[in-house]
Amino acid sequence: MSRISFLFALLMAIACPPASAQQVASPQPSAAATQTADSLKLAGMFKDHMVFQRESDAAIWGTAKPGATVAVAPSWSQETSTAIADESGKWRTSIETPAAGGPFQIDVNSGSEREQLSDVLVGEVWICSGQSNMQWKLRGFGVDHFKEDVEKATFPRIRFCDVPQALALEGQDDVNARWTVCSPESALNFSAVAYFFGSRLHQELDVPIGLISTNWGGSSAEAWVSPEVLKRDFPEFNEQSATYDEIAEQTGVLFSRGRKPPKGLNQRSPSVLYNAMIRPLIPFAFRGVIWYQGESNVKHPEQYRRLFPAMITDWRTRWGRGNFPFYFVQIAPFAYKQEPVSAAFLREAQLMSLSQPNTAMVVTMDIGDPTNIHPKQKKPVGERLALLALKHDYGQTDLVASGPIYRGHTVEQDAIRLRFAELGSGLASRDGQPLTHFTIAGADKTFVDASAVIDGDTIVVRSDQVTNPVAVRFAWGSGDMPNLSNQDGLPASSFRTDDWPIE
Repeated sequence: MSRISFLFALLMAIACPPASAQQVASPQPSAAATQTADSLKLAGMFKDHMVFQRESDAAIWGTAKPGATVAVAPSWSQETSTAIADESGKWRTSIETPAAGGPFQIDVNSGSEREQLSDVLVGEVWICSGQSNMQWKLRGFGVDHFKEDVEKATFPRIRFCDVPQALALEGQDDVNARWTVCSPESALNFSAVAYFFGSRLHQELDVPIGLISTNWGGSSAEAWVSPEVLKRDFPEFNEQSATYDEIAEQTGVLFSRGRKPPKGLNQRSPSVLYNAMIRPLIPFAFRGVIWYQGESNVKHPEQYRRLFPAMITDWRTRWGRGNFPFYFVQIAPFAYKQEPVSAAFLREAQLMSLSQPNTAMVVTMDIGDPTNIHPKQKKPVGERLALLALKHDYGQTDLVASGPIYRGHTVEQDAIRLRFAELGSGLASRDGQPLTHFTIAGADKTFVDASAVIDGDTIVVRSDQVTNPVAVRFAWGSGDMPNLSNQDGLPASSFRTDDWPIE
């Protein structure tokens, strides 16, 4: 075995302790958490100003003296929930939450010790995760870009929760999260996509909104997947080229941002963000997840076809709350200059992930920037995510929340006719000009520019250069920004009719 393989195998052994069915759904002990607790303490997700998911059996947990009885009494109820701390001092119970409202307080008692949460709201909670396009803050584009929106951001019933960025070689039990009340000042320092998503929900539903931001720019999907799943289903990561100068006791297992980790360890390393920034949140109750990631996996679209659905399933399994909503953003047009394959193949992998239950996708083909991997138009991204939630989770079933999605085709002599789902009010050119970015090929697999004409609910594609067409591709360049949409203003995803191997 090579030195690289040996070191990575050692890393995975550290990060992959055996897990029982009970451990999968519950927080598990890290090295730091096995020390005996000396006093009553709530886990770091539970702070003043927080939001609990409404009408749920919401978990609450922490530490206390081993064997101590802990009583949790929310002010909205006459009921008290109790738990007994185990031998390591860990306790967990759950509280039944009411319909949206607040502010409330929660008293937590153990003998003479007491903790209290104040200014607690009950409403809709969403996890907002991914890489830089989710992380990017409102102030990150310059204060003037979102000046009007920020000035209006006085929404005391929207609460932001920031999960600190950290890398961990071993699963962590706790995280020191921070909850803040939405104001023009606090909104500036929060995820732009998450803010626009949450503010749209708040204004439509008139209930408190909790937004949990757990993201890291440049992170890969494998960093967000549990070590157990990677070890079982993705053996290719055992041979990952990342190396470490030394994995030894003195390096530690947790590296908060700003603390230098061992050489080669970063936000693209397998499982390190799951260990530090997802696992400690389990089993916190929430409605669903919004996700914006994929740019860091653009070189490996075939792997992403398996990896991204595996991540979704992994999170759902670990929370043990069924197939909660998982809505994601397809990566925007960007002219990657050094990638061996088109980014359209990664977008295709994301499109294929819609086969997972209770998922939906925001298309950004009209709001990207071929020269900037961080396009400024974050407001429509957040609002399109909100459309998906309003339609699928909050009863507004008449909303059009998706642009056209390719569903099939037929060859008609010298042309190919395309069929679509998610037509809304009908197919359209968003700028009123002829449809762009269609190509067509014959059996030689040589694609040439083609004309495309809307014919009712279909599109007919042809080219004088291809008399016997067999395949069509749409917006297949990494930075293509086409004009096909529905009449409701939502763009079509890139697609291809063929399944030829990626080259």
